[in-house]
Amino acid sequence: MTLAPPQRENVLAWLSERVPAARIKHILGVEQTAGDLARHYGLDEAKARSAGLLHDLAKYFKPPLLLQMARAEGLELDSVLEANPHLLHADASAIVARDEFGVVDREILDAIANHTLGRPNMSQLSCTVFVADSIEPSRGNTAQLEALREASLQNLYAAVWQSSDYSLKYLLETRCYIHPRTVLTRNWALQMARESPETGNSTEKSIEQITS
Repeated sequence: MTLAPPQRENVLAWLSERVPAARIKHILGVEQTAGDLARHYGLDEAKARSAGLLHDLAKYFKPPLLLQMARAEGLELDSVLEANPHLLHADASAIVARDEFGVVDREILDAIANHTLGRPNMSQLSCTVFVADSIEPSRGNTAQLEALREASLQNLYAAVWQSSDYSLKYLLETRCYIHPRTVLTRNWALQMARESPETGNSTEKSIEQITS
């Protein structure tokens, strides 16, 4: 199920009452970037755009509500999630997409749920939203982000791994908790990038530079 124009307007109206303008700008950037990546890799562009539009529905939900939703859904909670309920906003956003907007497509819901921590063996559609969340235009134009954007057009898995490294560097520098899934996603994506037939000379150079 993808979002027809009238429903898209309903989503934007819903968001406008719950998130600041800067976050809506980010959401629209993820919608566009995920769609562009999906088209580039021959994936379902409409699904990617839908997941991008819906990925941050629960971004500003309070921690008690996020925990309540997770428990009601039967999600597995560990010590990191208990201490940092904000990490549950991706799963909660998928729940809102399903219950509030009637999205039943499992691939879209998974792409929403996986956009923060990722998940080993996630679909390529999930990869597009995961990467788009990091590289969409409003994130800025640092050298690191430009390198990520270049990688995203060369090898999707390399972009997932490098996006994970980008997040891990920030989390280490700010002394934040790191969820194990972020590390597992990073290692899986690195392996997939090395094995992927999509990998070209530019991506190989990037792999050598980062892992040396």
